[in-house]
Amino acid sequence: MDKISLLKARKQQLMEAGKKVRDDINSLIDEKSFVELSCFSFSKNEFYGEVAEGEGVVTGFCTIDGYPFYIVAQNFEVLSGSVSKANCAKIEKCIDQAEKSSTPVIWLLSSLGVQIGEGVEVLEGLATLILRASRLKGSVPQYLVVNGDVYGQISILAGICDFTYFIDKKSAVAANSPLVISAVSGKNLSKTDIGGIKAHKNSNIVSFSVENFSQIKESISKINELLNVPVVDSDEMNTVLPVLDIKSDAENILDVFDKDSAVEIGAAYSSEVKCYLGRIGGISVAAVIFSANGVELTALNVRKLRDFAEFAGFYGLPYITFVNTLGIKADMPTNDSIVLREIAEYVSVFDCIDAAKISVVFGKAIGLGYTLFAAKSMGYDYCYAFADAKIALFDSVQGAEIEYANDKKADKAKLAKKYADENSDPVNAAKGGYIDNIIQPSLVKQYLTASLQMLLK
Repeated sequence: MDKISLLKARKQQLMEAGKKVRDDINSLIDEKSFVELSCFSFSKNEFYGEVAEGEGVVTGFCTIDGYPFYIVAQNFEVLSGSVSKANCAKIEKCIDQAEKSSTPVIWLLSSLGVQIGEGVEVLEGLATLILRASRLKGSVPQYLVVNGDVYGQISILAGICDFTYFIDKKSAVAANSPLVISAVSGKNLSKTDIGGIKAHKNSNIVSFSVENFSQIKESISKINELLNVPVVDSDEMNTVLPVLDIKSDAENILDVFDKDSAVEIGAAYSSEVKCYLGRIGGISVAAVIFSANGVELTALNVRKLRDFAEFAGFYGLPYITFVNTLGIKADMPTNDSIVLREIAEYVSVFDCIDAAKISVVFGKAIGLGYTLFAAKSMGYDYCYAFADAKIALFDSVQGAEIEYANDKKADKAKLAKKYADENSDPVNAAKGGYIDNIIQPSLVKQYLTASLQMLLK
């Protein structure tokens, strides 16, 4: 057999061993843009006596809507996508190139864990891989697609990557085998009970719940465009939003974003705190909207805020907070949690954001809800408040009375007067210079656009 024929035969063998994962890759990228790397890597697993074609992982580079990406895709058809030392080494070569060229990485993971028989070698490989992926954080965006079952140490990547996509009824992530978790729990749990979307309501790793690869491609393309083109021409800079004069709620606040530009991150957990990437007046921003009528802070929703603020800081995005927030939730589970440490970490991360920081109080800013998310001294460049907003130390007269119930010197009549609704409007904060302007809700987009233009770097 001549060399050309031999090459074609070997390539055909590789294609057959990874047909499905290559189809998945092609469904994400521009047509015929994928260039595979290290495709002829082979090692033999001594335990199974089988050859791992391509080391059980497909790596390479491609484009999506003309923008370059590197791709790492585990091939479940080769030894169930199991991780080996050689597998990790191949992945490391790919992400090294991504770092050198400052190119985003897309991970397609599907693995039942490490290859049996590898011993400590695979653990060394995983340690290097996890460390390398962690070092990419803040340097280039990383997108992770849970393309099936992802068990074992490789699942740590779901905590490292900036955006994680769960495919409905297909994706499952768990640090241990579902069989082990079921046995320890004493219950017969399914893989979705253990690692599906609903099972991760407290883990903060589900950025997006999607139905197919088409939605993933659209999402990645939209986020990538927001990050790579921070300013575009827009005819929405002077938009008036009359609906906000009628009802200033979180749903209507969404109208401040330019049409079809908003992308919600992490809708599956802590839904009372909504995080968006989008454009306002053609400018890319990161925005937080507190959706409930006075969100109470917990360790989980503050952690969501911290992660989002960190991302905004990494990529220089202006950060806008739409405030309707109280203080820490007053119950025993919250009191006996890491909420205070999470708040401390959030403040540290928020302080490191070098881009514009703007606060808009559209509902309540009470106590710690004001201190963290509306106080000028927290580092906001501009602080605005709707005319019907409420800014105060306590949410009500009753709240103040409870706080001072044990203080015999407290004058209840004065408390009642001080915390009556008419004295909790934003004018009092504006008098002290803490609120830059009290605005008509319908004009908020104009104020934001003008402020963002002034603060662009």
